[in-house]
Amino acid sequence: MSNNKRLTRYKKGRKSSQTKPHLYDYHYNQPGTMPGLITIDENAVATEIFLVNYNSQQATRVNNLLPQDCLKYLSNDSISWIDIVGLGNEDKLQELGEIFHLHPLTLEDIVSIPQRPKVEECDNYLLIIVPMAILTDHQGFLLEQISLIVGKNYVLTVQEEGQYDSLEGVRERIRLNKGSIRQQKSGYLAYAIWDAIIDGYFPVLESYGERIEELENEILASPTEQILSKIYQLRQELLSLRRAIWPQRDTLNALLRDEYIVIDTTIKPYLRDCYDHVVQILDVIENYREFANGLMDFYLSSVSNKMNEIMKTLTVISTIFIPLTFIVGIYGMNFDTDKSPYNMPELEWYWGYVFVWVLMLTVAFSLIIFFWRRGWFKNLSTGKKR
Repeated sequence: MSNNKRLTRYKKGRKSSQTKPHLYDYHYNQPGTMPGLITIDENAVATEIFLVNYNSQQATRVNNLLPQDCLKYLSNDSISWIDIVGLGNEDKLQELGEIFHLHPLTLEDIVSIPQRPKVEECDNYLLIIVPMAILTDHQGFLLEQISLIVGKNYVLTVQEEGQYDSLEGVRERIRLNKGSIRQQKSGYLAYAIWDAIIDGYFPVLESYGERIEELENEILASPTEQILSKIYQLRQELLSLRRAIWPQRDTLNALLRDEYIVIDTTIKPYLRDCYDHVVQILDVIENYREFANGLMDFYLSSVSNKMNEIMKTLTVISTIFIPLTFIVGIYGMNFDTDKSPYNMPELEWYWGYVFVWVLMLTVAFSLIIFFWRRGWFKNLSTGKKR
C-alpha cells in the first residue's frame, strides 16, 4: 500500500475540511512495496484528457480525448500539449504510459502525490515535477502537484484536478498567437507552463502581505488568543510555501547547468528568468516569515503592555484607598472615651463625622491631582482608546 496525500488547501483564517493535517509532506511507500506500482486514491478525480495542437499557422483544441486519439497528433511536425486532469482512472494512465513510452517509475511518481520537485531525463523525454500554488476565489490557496513530460514535439501535463490552475494565460497565448510561443518547440512550451506556475505564487504572496497588515491592526486594537492562533497558522502556511518553492530553485539550476535533449540553448535564457523569479519569491517568503515572527513578538509585547496598564489602574485605585482605609481603621477602634481624655476625643466632637469625611475626600482628591499631574490618567485613557 502507498500513503497518498491529497491537495493542500488553505483558507484565510482557517483550514478547510480538505486540508491536510500536516504540512506539505512528501509521498512515501510502505516498506516492501514493488517499484513502479500505481495505487489510485479512492478520492482522486476522474481522468480527462484535453489537447491543444498548434503550429505557426493555426491552433486546435480538443476536449475529452481517449488516450489512443493522441497518436494522430504526434505524427506531424506540430506541437501538442496534452493536459491530463485527474488521477482517478488507472487504465487511462497506463494506456497513456504505453503510448508515450513512459517508464513505470515515471507513472508512479506522477500518481503518487506529492513528490519533491525534481527533473529527470529518460530515454526520449524529460520529467519535471513541481507544486503549483493557486489563489482561490474564497481568499485561500491550494498546493497541487503538476507533472510535465517533455518530448520532442509534445508536452504532457498531469494535474490532480482541473478546478484551479494557473495555466490559462498559456492557453490564451497559444489561442491568440501572442508572442513567439507558436513558433517555438516543445521546450519553450514547457518553459511557458513552468513560468506560469512560478508566477502563480506572486498573487498568493500578495494576499499574505495583506493578511500580515490585518493581523498587525488586530494586535494593535485587541490582542486576543484567537490572533495568536492566526499567527501560528500564518507561520505554518509560509513554511509550506517555502517547502514548495525552495526545491524548484535546485531543479531550475540543474536545467541550466546540464544539457538535455529537449531543452536547447535558446531556452536557457528564459529559464534563467524563471530562476530569478524563484529567488525573488523565496526572498519575499523569508521576509514574510520574519514579519510573522515579529508579529509574535508584537503580540507578546502588546499583551504585556495591556497587563501593565491593568496593573497601573489597580495600583492607582489601591494607592487612593490605602490612606482612606488607614483613616477608617483608626476610627474603627473601640476605645472608651470615658476612661481617658486621650481616647479619640474627636469622637465627641459635634462635627466629628463630617471632619472624617472631609479628611478622606481631601486625601483622595489630593492623590488624584498628584497622579493627574504626573500623567498617569492620560496614559490610562490612551490605553483604553487604543
